[in-house]
Amino acid sequence: MKTLVKTTSLLNVDKAGPVFTPQLFQGWRQIIPNGATFVHETYFDMAGLSQDEKTFFFDGATVQDLTNPSATGAVAGDLCQIADIMSALPLNDTQLGAFAVYGGNEEAAFPTFDQTIYARLRVFSVDVDFSASGYFNLLSDNQLGSLGPTASDRIYVYRVVIFGANNTATNCSITPARFLLQMTAREEPDFEYIMRLKRSYDLQQSYDED
Repeated sequence: MKTLVKTTSLLNVDKAGPVFTPQLFQGWRQIIPNGATFVHETYFDMAGLSQDEKTFFFDGATVQDLTNPSATGAVAGDLCQIADIMSALPLNDTQLGAFAVYGGNEEAAFPTFDQTIYARLRVFSVDVDFSASGYFNLLSDNQLGSLGPTASDRIYVYRVVIFGANNTATNCSITPARFLLQMTAREEPDFEYIMRLKRSYDLQQSYDED
């Protein structure tokens, strides 16, 4: 069994009026200029193992981070959502921006349940009692995904941060995160492997925008 690791960098965002401006922007991008949604993406490259005609079976997945999001000048009701996604398919910006609403719903053109290896959506808000602490408080923490096997040679990793449109904080920070994926590569019978490989290829061609 192998443990694969990918990390995201610190996101630090200033806000003046309705405009969100990234200050520390290492590997992050705004989906919409001056918008409230930010994305960091990378991928696990497993091409070396897939060349040996092996299927990847996942034993576990999680995301580690240091603290809750922090804010300066926030007031009760300010909102922040963080979505962490590990997918056997690449996702476009429309899909990523809609994740907090639709999750892995195929009606929203997301990958199938099998292709969503792991996903987690957390909602944070500033409350009256702890607004002086400088941190958002966790309201909900929900996870989904299949940990289903795949023959794809990439697992795409996304962190999506969405600030509430009416967020009054003058500065927000999201600490770096570590994505962990435990997997085992082993051979399947030829027929099963070929069908799984075909399925992965067909889905990649459908979703890849390159």
